[in-house]
This record gives sequence, C-alpha cells and structure tokens, in this order.
Amino acid sequence: MSLILSAGLPTGMEGLTYPIPFSTPETLIKIAQHAEKLGYHSVWGNDHMTTQHYVREEFPVPPRFWEPLMTYAFIAANTTTLRFGTGILVLPMRRDIVVVAKQIATLDHFSGGRLEIGVGVGAYKEEFDALRPEGGAHRGDMVEEGVKALQLLFKDRVASFEGKYYNYKDVEFFPKPKQARLPIYFGGNNENHIRRVAETADGWIPAGMPAAKLKSMAARMMEMVVANGRDPAQISVAPQFIVHGARNQETAVARYKQSQMHKHLLSLSKSTLKEEAGLAMEDINLIGTPDVILEKIAKLKDAGVTHLLGMYFAANDVQELLDQMQFFAEEVMPRIE
Repeated sequence: MSLILSAGLPTGMEGLTYPIPFSTPETLIKIAQHAEKLGYHSVWGNDHMTTQHYVREEFPVPPRFWEPLMTYAFIAANTTTLRFGTGILVLPMRRDIVVVAKQIATLDHFSGGRLEIGVGVGAYKEEFDALRPEGGAHRGDMVEEGVKALQLLFKDRVASFEGKYYNYKDVEFFPKPKQARLPIYFGGNNENHIRRVAETADGWIPAGMPAAKLKSMAARMMEMVVANGRDPAQISVAPQFIVHGARNQETAVARYKQSQMHKHLLSLSKSTLKEEAGLAMEDINLIGTPDVILEKIAKLKDAGVTHLLGMYFAANDVQELLDQMQFFAEEVMPRIE
C-alpha cells in the first residue's frame, strides 16, 4: 500500500500555529489549489469556536477561525480532484447531531464525494467549557455517542436514537452521503480512541507521537479490529506531524524554532502532547533535510502508518508555507519507498 500524503489547511490556526493575520479566505483557496497541483491527496482543516486564553494574551487582535465544513464548500467549488477532511471536527461543541449529519451529507454530494470526517474532543477544554458552561458532560463519551448517532442516520432510511447527549426520533434522513461509506476517523492520542476506531470507525489520527509509541498503539488497535471481526487493511493509521524542510539540518531546526508553530506545540504540552513532554519536538516531527525526513517516514511506515494526514508546514507567512509544500512535494514525495 502506498503512503497517502495530505496537507494541513489553516482553517483555525491563526494565533496558534501561524501569525495574525494569516488565513484569509483567498489564502485558504490558494493553499488548497496548490495542494491539488502538487499531488497531495487531500487537505485537512481544524475546528475552533473561540479564542484560547494564551492566544488572547499574546496578540492584540483576535484570530479568525473559519468553520471547516462551510470552508470546504468553497474549496470544493475551486478544486476538482482534491479531497478534504476535518482534522478534527469537535463534535462536543455541536449540539444538534442531525444538523451536523445534514451538513456532512450535503457537502459530500456537492463535492462529488470528496469529504472525509475526523472527530475528536478538541485540544483545549476551555473552548468546550465556554460553549457548554452548564457542565456535566464527558467529551470523550459525547464523541463516541455522536459518531454512533451519525452512522445510524447515514445507514437507516428512518432512524431514531436515544442517548445521554444526543437524541432524535423518526428522522427520515435523505439523501445519504454520496460515498457508500464516508470515512470517519477518531482523532487524539488517548488510549480510548484506538478502541473506538476498532469498534466503529475507519481510521485513527494521533498527533505528534513518537514512532515507537505509535507502533505499539497501532498494533494494539489492529488486534482490537480483528477481535471485532473487521479487516485491518481497511483501517487507516493517520498521524499528524509538523513539517519543515531545508537543505541543511541546522537551518531547518532553527527556522522551525522561530515559528509560531513551535510556540503552539509548547502550549499543548499539558493536553494533547502531555505524554510527549520532555521530548524534542524537532526529533518527533518531520523537520530537517530531505534525507532526515525520509528516515523518519521509513520508521513511521514500519510502525504501521498508512497516511501522513494533514501535515502542518511550519511557516511564518503564506509564501513560506507554499514554498514548504512545494519543497516536500519535489524533494521528499518522489523518494518515499
């Protein structure tokens, strides 16, 4: 199986991984078209609803966070073959699962079946607390229940669902998504996600995880897949990594450390990346010369990785991001074995 390669789309990355301003609507379309031209499989955007506290403290103006499904409607109209996925859609921040399902099915049809959906709890609990100040909800349970509620709507002509967080009754949901099985991934490094993938989903999106740990968790996940009577060959192992390439190793590392991306990873050291605290992010991620990046990719393939999903290119301006996408496409992609 050849390795799938896709690029990150900064739908909600101003102030986190990129400076403010950065992500205009025109920029997002330009990045997507550049990805299509260079041969990337897809682009993957993230999902934020309110500004994180540390971003508010650093920048005098607020970032622009674009809703990913709405954004993809414009991306679909401005591309022809490029696929696009949510990396990730934070289901707990969306109260009406039937409306979410309708948005997904509509977008899948209007794009010609080019949509993929990654879901998760979100990296910043403060966002969830801002949208649901009443409390009393478990985000992981909400995501798991939400996927079951979505899949039922996508499968049954008339569906009813009664859960702790999501409920609907006698819903004739049509049209179903254009794809016979629209891919759904669980995103996150928590152990619970590999069980969730094994039971119901099509892939797993961990973030910034060292190859050795990734290999161990992927192997356990595939054992669970088999135990659930499913085919491991149909399950994607699709981690997200940061990328910055250069002809010289020291130059690549130095430029990465000067980026807003570096600050962002430090901000995740108490949440998404807490298990990787103390490890050098430039060693875990795809940062360095083409030869160094290829060595890291070989280890990831050995760990069971099938898709380098939504690679985020460290850059401090749009042109640098476009250049990094092209450097990777020309210097690394053709040499991946």
